[in-house]
Amino acid sequence: MSSTDDSPTDSTARSSVDRPGGGATLAGRAVARVGYGAMQLARLHDDRPAAVALVRRAVDLGVDHIDTAHFYGNGFVNGVLREALRPEDEVLVVSKIGADPSPHGPYPSSAQRPEQLRASVEDNLTSLGLEQIPVVNLRRNDVGFAAVGSGEQEVAIDDQLAEMIALREEGKIGAIGLSSVTVDGVIRALPAGIVCVQNPYSLLARDDEGLLSVCLREGIAWVPYFPLGSAVPGMPKVTDSPMVIRVATELDVSPAQVGLAWLLQHSPNTLLIPGTTDVRHLEANVAAGSVTLGAASVELLGEISRGWA
Repeated sequence: MSSTDDSPTDSTARSSVDRPGGGATLAGRAVARVGYGAMQLARLHDDRPAAVALVRRAVDLGVDHIDTAHFYGNGFVNGVLREALRPEDEVLVVSKIGADPSPHGPYPSSAQRPEQLRASVEDNLTSLGLEQIPVVNLRRNDVGFAAVGSGEQEVAIDDQLAEMIALREEGKIGAIGLSSVTVDGVIRALPAGIVCVQNPYSLLARDDEGLLSVCLREGIAWVPYFPLGSAVPGMPKVTDSPMVIRVATELDVSPAQVGLAWLLQHSPNTLLIPGTTDVRHLEANVAAGSVTLGAASVELLGEISRGWA
């Protein structure tokens, strides 16, 4: 797996039309707008060959940026990526810190203190087998589905960014992103040079429309997690919406593809990282990058998201 990008122009050899969803920029590199979120690979803990094969299939489909974290499966997911990815794949790996593995619990534990952030970067470097992580997201506890921090885990974002800037200057990370943050947090972090923001967002959950606008204005990639909703309270499932199902039927595509295509068309700075452990779902998610929603479909979908306009 390649850890650095000394020749940014090399990654532009593939034209944008060959990239799922078209081309975009992340941390100064040309990437496909449809990537892969690796979190669910932890479910394949007892079938590592299947996990490796899924990553290889994603690369074959044109995916060239993958979202991960050491706390996904307590290093298992990163280990799969280390085994599956090859330098010639030129895949941009985006990891995150701010939480630690919790082997005996369903969710990771908060790890927000600067020294914990540094330790997490080191853990990611080891499990990924890299000398530098191209992009590292600081996972805050401000919004969305994140471990709730209290007491010593309530850390000012300025203190966290100071540590991340130091890690960047040391060459351990290439660029800084943010996750589960507020508009104020992003604006405060702008001087640090933020390349992407990950927050929960979908056609049916657009509370962060203002933050998306800030990212668009500042040239920051917007990477929604739970892009199709989830079972988490407050994150309705896009694929259950009658209007989405209607549009999908009319276009002869799946409801999930409609939800993903809407995100891509809604804002040009959006990058997708849908996750799955099923090859057919992976292929369908990537194919969503080729789905075009006409004016009539966009108008219909607008009826269910009018409150955020």
